[in-house]
Amino acid sequence: MRDLLNESLKDAVKAKDSRRACTLRLINAAIKDRDIAVRSDGSDKLSDAGILELLAKMVKQREESTRIYEEAGRLDLAEQEIQEIEIIRSFMPKQLSDEEMSSAVVRVIGETGAEGLRDMGKIMSALKAQFPGQIDACKASSVAKHHLSAPES
Repeated sequence: MRDLLNESLKDAVKAKDSRRACTLRLINAAIKDRDIAVRSDGSDKLSDAGILELLAKMVKQREESTRIYEEAGRLDLAEQEIQEIEIIRSFMPKQLSDEEMSSAVVRVIGETGAEGLRDMGKIMSALKAQFPGQIDACKASSVAKHHLSAPES
């Protein structure tokens, strides 16, 4: 993952694509920052799964910024954030659709034997393991809560 990001950065610089180069530099800086944090935990570097989580977090931050900029009438800044989101997402696996996510949640509930909200941790851990970087944890949690709290027929 790191190699892919670094190669993409080199390509962006050569192509004089300043938006892409800038975004890739931000990603690399965030990874280095997180590497420093995990070193204190005894690990050497952030794993690819950790990088995917970091990218997902960066997308969420930019989505929130886009919303704020649009509400403030700063469409130029909102467009910049949207471009960054597209660049970051190009390095992430394809996200599951709502239907795919719902069926995955139902399957994981069955696999884990979850019976109530107290089992949410098991469900979310299994989903993150089976679909790294492909699932929106907030949406998945909401779907799981709905299925767990629905009265059985």
